[in-house]
Amino acid sequence: MGTIYGYARISQPKQNIERQVRNIRREYPDAIIRQEVFTGTKVLQRKELNWILKRVKPEDTIVFDSVSRMSRNADDGIKLYQELYAKGVELVFLKEHHIDTSTYKKAVDQKIEMTGTDADLILEGVNKYLMRLAENQIRIAFDQAQKEVDDLRGRTKEGIETARRNGKL
Repeated sequence: MGTIYGYARISQPKQNIERQVRNIRREYPDAIIRQEVFTGTKVLQRKELNWILKRVKPEDTIVFDSVSRMSRNADDGIKLYQELYAKGVELVFLKEHHIDTSTYKKAVDQKIEMTGTDADLILEGVNKYLMRLAENQIRIAFDQAQKEVDDLRGRTKEGIETARRNGKL
């Protein structure tokens, strides 16, 4: 087992990061935790996440309190997930264990054995379907994180409009 990194992120300085750090420490007391205040939509511009990404090696682990801490942009999140998975890095999402890389790896490893008969045509399709199912679970988690951002922006815009209509700035 390699090094365990924890990553905690808040979007605004007025938010409290302690809950995320506490959750990571509870499961991984020896984790090297990096924390920062930065928007979740810009994955590659985050200094502390990049600090981890530059050091992480195969068999290392990165722990996030939730998938939204890694990325709130579905395409960027999935891309980074796949890159780290291919590199042999374990990803753990404390609130969404169903998309941890260990769970994904089980789906990859649980392919149905081929028989050497015509039934292999069907079995190959089943194996592809199981892989697609695992990939879709990951996409759904990142899509949900992005939806949270989109909903928050919409509510904020509506709140500002309401305040403006009521004569408040």
